[in-house]
Amino acid sequence: MTIEAPHRGLVLVVEDEPAIADLVRLYLARDGFGVHLERDGEAGLTAARRLRPVACVLDIALPGLPGTEICRRLREAGDWTPVIFLTARDDEVDRIVGLELGADDYVTKPFSPRELVARVRAVLRRSAGGPEGADRPRVVGPVTLDPARRTVTAAGAPVQLTSTEFDLLAHLMARPGRVFTREELLAGVWGYAAHAGTRTVDVHVAQVRAKLGPASVIRTHRGVGYAVDA
Repeated sequence: MTIEAPHRGLVLVVEDEPAIADLVRLYLARDGFGVHLERDGEAGLTAARRLRPVACVLDIALPGLPGTEICRRLREAGDWTPVIFLTARDDEVDRIVGLELGADDYVTKPFSPRELVARVRAVLRRSAGGPEGADRPRVVGPVTLDPARRTVTAAGAPVQLTSTEFDLLAHLMARPGRVFTREELLAGVWGYAAHAGTRTVDVHVAQVRAKLGPASVIRTHRGVGYAVDA
């Protein structure tokens, strides 16, 4: 079922619990989003490929394919549409696995539909770029980050980052040598420090480092946080 996409674009919601799906659809529509609903993983993956939504809200536990597998297949195909997971368990392992697969955020049930809408808006702001979008490219060692094009290269090779991973790296590279605490990164990149655990930062940093490979310029300052080499 699809509600035609208004000015904010179309969001794909894959959720097999009708009450939750309808609530999410209602609040997204109120905020100006179009919504397409699917009830199982296979249909959700097909819809993501066919409709090219601006964002995907995926339940982790779905009939057919789990939400994590939908995300994995999209990322393997080079599709970096922002993904937010819904999970019924407050299980750190599940959340970490989801982030490692390339998800941008997660929300644990039961959740506030207003908060979910805010999370969707936040990942879209990150993927579109903010006021710093016109900045000239930043170069730290072998890593070049272009805020205007939202591209990253490491030793001359292109690096594919999610919108959240890109903004995390951009935040660190904006002030080389400056050590950011995990709480500062949560507030500066995610924008809702009170609702997320600092483990989220650690997982995203690990993912960015893995993608940059030997060219990684992110350093850990034990007991404090992270910085990029000056």
